[in-house]
Order: sequence, then C-alpha cells, then structure tokens
Amino acid sequence: MKTADPCKKYACKLQACLKDNVYQPSRCESVIEELRQCCIKHFDKSLVCEGIDISKPYEHKTVDYQSALKKS
Repeated sequence: MKTADPCKKYACKLQACLKDNVYQPSRCESVIEELRQCCIKHFDKSLVCEGIDISKPYEHKTVDYQSALKKS
C-alpha cells in the first residue's frame, strides 16, 4: 500500500497561491518556504521534493509586475 506524500499538501497550497497571484513567486514566499521546510524533513519520502533545492532558503529572482508598474 502506498503512503501519502507528506509534502503534497504544501505543493497544492503553492499551486493555489501562484494561481491566485498571477504566478508571481514573490507573493508566495511563505508558502514556498513551508514546502522547503517539509522537503528538508521528508526529502527521501516525497516525490514533490525532487526539484526543490533544500540547501538554502528560497530567494526569488522574478520581478513583481505590479510593483514594477508602480515604480514607472
């Protein structure tokens, strides 16, 4: 019997956050960090963690388009 992926709920939460925020990772930093923390604990048991770099805290390199428009 398969066990549930321990970090799946965080991956789903991240997808919802990104969708709700026009796919701007800068607006989902806390959710990304929750997923990263889960992956640190369950890296060997979670498929959703395969692409997550757990060696350092998340640092986004994207531009929030609404903030950029306000500065213009």
